[in-house]
Parts: sequence; C-alpha cells; structure tokens
Amino acid sequence: EVQLVESGGGLVQTGGSLRLSCAASGITFDDYVIGWFRQAPGKEREGVSYSGSHFGSPYYADSVKGRFTISSDDAKNTVYLQMNSLRPEDTAVYYCAAVLFGKRGLPTMPGDYDYWGQGTQVTVSS
Repeated sequence: EVQLVESGGGLVQTGGSLRLSCAASGITFDDYVIGWFRQAPGKEREGVSYSGSHFGSPYYADSVKGRFTISSDDAKNTVYLQMNSLRPEDTAVYYCAAVLFGKRGLPTMPGDYDYWGQGTQVTVSS
C-alpha cells in the first residue's frame, strides 16, 4: 500500500520559514517523482514544486521561485520543502503526491499524480 505522510505545517508570521516533510512508503522511492501542491480555500489545487532527480533540475512555480527549495533524503524515503520568506498568500493546505517516473511527461498538474498524502496546513499571518 502506497502511503505519503506530510508533516511540518503550522502557523508562522510573514517572513518566517517552515520545512515540510513527505515520508513515502510502499513505493520504490527512486522510481517515483514526488511533487508538492497546495490548495487555498476557494481556489484550485496548484503545483508548487517537484523533485528534479529525474529531470536534471527541480520545478518551481513562479510564485515560489527563490523562496522554496525541494530536497530529498533517499535513505529516509523523504522529500522536503523548505519554505522561506513566507507570505500570507502562501497560506494553504500543502500536499505531496507521487507518480511513477516516465508515466507522464513533466508532472506539473494534480492530474499527473497517482498517489496523495493527507495534507498539512500552512498559515502565514500578516
């Protein structure tokens, strides 16, 4: 059974930092692309980042470039999202998702992913 478990969300002030974790089990970690998405109230789920180990470089949405960094610890089957210089508009539920590498092209859309975590809330106060 594939499981993705996010952690690390919370309440932070504008300009602060958080590091989200996504622990994966039930998959051969190296064979999968792990992506981060977020969904704010009343808005569609949007792609934030996906790991670059299969593509040469990671993907970042324009809204987070220069502020967020994705990384992974293969030994722990865990992907991290370091979020710095947080803004109120970053407030959302953050999800990690997984798709087998090669099943899709560049998996930037929610529909490109097959497995999802339960999400972790990030709230940035102004």
